[in-house]
Amino acid sequence: MMRVFLLLSCFCVALPTLAGPLDANEQRMVEWIDAHSEDAIALLEETVNISSGTMNHAGVRRVGDVMRRELEGLGFEVEWVELPPEMDRAGHIFGRKATGSGKKFVMIGHLDTVFEADDDFQVFVREGDVATGPGVDDMKGGNAVIIYALKALQEIGALEDIPVVVAYTGEEEKTGRPLDVSRRELIEAGKWADYGLGFEGAVRYDDSDWGTIARRSSSGWILTVEGRQAHSSGIFGENVGAGAIFEASRILNAFYEEVRGEEHLTFNAGTIQGGTTVDYDPSQNRGKTFGKTNVVPNVAIVHGGIRTISQAQLERAQAAMRAVVARNLPHTTATIEFREGYPPMFPSEGNRGVLRVLSEVNEALGRGPMQELDPSRRGAADISFVSPYTDAIAGLGPLGRGGHTPNERIDLTSMPLAIKRAAILMYRLSGTSEND
Repeated sequence: MMRVFLLLSCFCVALPTLAGPLDANEQRMVEWIDAHSEDAIALLEETVNISSGTMNHAGVRRVGDVMRRELEGLGFEVEWVELPPEMDRAGHIFGRKATGSGKKFVMIGHLDTVFEADDDFQVFVREGDVATGPGVDDMKGGNAVIIYALKALQEIGALEDIPVVVAYTGEEEKTGRPLDVSRRELIEAGKWADYGLGFEGAVRYDDSDWGTIARRSSSGWILTVEGRQAHSSGIFGENVGAGAIFEASRILNAFYEEVRGEEHLTFNAGTIQGGTTVDYDPSQNRGKTFGKTNVVPNVAIVHGGIRTISQAQLERAQAAMRAVVARNLPHTTATIEFREGYPPMFPSEGNRGVLRVLSEVNEALGRGPMQELDPSRRGAADISFVSPYTDAIAGLGPLGRGGHTPNERIDLTSMPLAIKRAAILMYRLSGTSEND
């Protein structure tokens, strides 16, 4: 899904207090990760070189086969989760290891990219410490971090005590609907887990590492306006009224003047079409319009999106938008339909506690504390489906930029760093570390 910046994250509130130097097991993991960093990069290269745009079902499954191989090598039970045929999506791969008395984790990645099979951007290319390729940052780098963090925990014998579900969804970039079906297994894993970890790219700017403890929702709306078709010479008259386009303009302006303003609330009108006839397909975000300058338009359609930090904020915004839509200009009617989307990841105190532990890990690795990232800087992601049920943190992948573009790239030196952070974070949170 869309993101803005990228590196890693964390800082703030209660959980285990384990600041200070690395213990002996943590140091062993650091040394093992450094010795196997090229292996992690090789796994990244292997998966990037498999084209896996969301609608390339065979490619998504091939990436899933690679992750199955890795998870089964770690002793996980692996299942390919099929989605209903009418969704037209490849499905997901879930790896489960239920044994162990430690805290339970769900680790989240996704197999698909935005680059379909006919895209020119298809190949992993390495130049020194930088690599480019489709999905190298969003999010095949994070997928490899998951595997190698688990391998590092296995190396010190800690993995056998930690129950884990690894969830690699297969259509994050173009999610199948309804969401309660396409995300059923992920939501169940969130209810089961004590901690949810999302492995999209990390964030660094202003010479600081930042932690992602909140992400805004992402859902849609469609405004449909109808007016009275007539000769334009009669517009604004008693028998003709304002027409559909003026009414749509009034509504959009009122959204801007009256609904806009709450922190973290944004809404966007992505496309508008109006005239005598409109044929609009929201699934394709395109349509056809016909109208004349001497005819009062009788239809206008606006398709937009909305993002909020909480369900309560979303409900307030929707109520305010409905109130605006109901105040119609003469001889016009309007309706607004809100469409389901990704829920918000609310910045809970539990999430802040995970961030504080990760910040301590970051300092123990010789870097500074991690600050709390403004949620307006990141888009929606699958972590939001588990965050209502468990303490969660996102942005645990490597550092990259240019996601969703032919300039997508990753800093390969951040791969071992991200693996260390994830492995030590899980070790400290699990209740199995030497300091517990």
